[in-house]
Amino acid sequence: MAQDPDSTPSLLDSLGEEIIRIVAPVSACMLLVVLLVSTLSSSSSSPSPLSSLIATAYSDPSSSSSIWDKLSGALLSSLVFVASVTLITFLLVLLFYFRCTRFLKSYMAFSSFVVLAFLGGEVILLLVTHFDFPIDAITFSLLLLNFSVVGVMSVFMAKMPISINQGYLVIIGVLVAYWFTLLPEWTTWALLVTMALYDLAAVLLPGGPLRLLVELAISRDEEIPALVYEARPVEPLPGARRRLWRERRDFGTNSGSNSNPSSLGYMFRQTDERRDFGTNSSLNSNNSMTGEVLPETRLVISEQESAGDSSVSELRAPLLQTQLDSHGEQEIEGIGLGSSGAIKLGLGDFIFYSVLVGRAALYDFMTVYACYLAIIAGLGITLLLLAFYRKALPALPVSIMLGVLFYLLTRVLLEVFVVQCSTNLLMF
Repeated sequence: MAQDPDSTPSLLDSLGEEIIRIVAPVSACMLLVVLLVSTLSSSSSSPSPLSSLIATAYSDPSSSSSIWDKLSGALLSSLVFVASVTLITFLLVLLFYFRCTRFLKSYMAFSSFVVLAFLGGEVILLLVTHFDFPIDAITFSLLLLNFSVVGVMSVFMAKMPISINQGYLVIIGVLVAYWFTLLPEWTTWALLVTMALYDLAAVLLPGGPLRLLVELAISRDEEIPALVYEARPVEPLPGARRRLWRERRDFGTNSGSNSNPSSLGYMFRQTDERRDFGTNSSLNSNNSMTGEVLPETRLVISEQESAGDSSVSELRAPLLQTQLDSHGEQEIEGIGLGSSGAIKLGLGDFIFYSVLVGRAALYDFMTVYACYLAIIAGLGITLLLLAFYRKALPALPVSIMLGVLFYLLTRVLLEVFVVQCSTNLLMF
């Protein structure tokens, strides 16, 4: 279909590419988890000490137990887990509020090292045993140490290539998701449902911990100290600018002695209005500011009084790159919440998506296909809602609910239908 060259590019022009750039790593994470589960679950080797510990901590009721006993035990375990996650998240918000960013980043780096070195080393040992790969202990230890250290550096150092950063984030998600699949079946499904409900409440409720964390980070214009996957932003068209979704708050005056960059909270909102900034410009609260956020500076703005005299007020604000209006320049809408306009997805979403398809892989590959399509459809719906509502939204509820529903329908109805068709030679 022909497109008017004079029409302003909208969000839908780049939405497909934005979705692909976040769906591809999610699909890779789920595929790797399915391959690990399929490979190691069929292994005849003895269970590892870590898997034995998980089985002991979350003991599945015996097959002779009633459905109510299994369900109550699974709900109790999942509620304890969600309560622990809630307390830890509120503690994270509290530490971030008091600017303990260095401590939080050190803790995240240590956690990443533990996941890569211990959980990753355990998985690699299982694979080496399964495939009878010859390797000595010294070489294995050196390779594992290098793998873990490079992973921590790639995740928490900005100078590393973004492809390496994204790859290690996917690997961390794969490792954690695989160990979650070792939980008992009833506990796994109860945990997925309760985590989806927790994600819904934590992001959308006014006092939700994740909402408080996101609002605090945006008000300070700081990165959230967490493991977050950021897709590459779609490059704007020639002559186009990307607008971000940050709300602008009222700028209060300052005495000039306070040099704390986060003392003035601000956000930018997408709008079609643009204005030029010069040495002498009036401050109109009905207009919105757009532009690329640069290092902080002081703006001296002259305001004309109604009596005719002028007063100079000093404001603490980020330096905005001056951008002049031109006929050949257009603004396009960004889908992300970050300063780059890219989509950001928490690593926990990767993990629980992969746990769902990993648990389905323990039953049948037909359920894997159904759950994968349901999760991708739910993620697409969430991204569309993100594009229209333009605020942080929970990524788990829609995908997890669709995945659980499709798993049940496939296991109860579709599998029976396909087996009957195959036995009656209606399907091969």
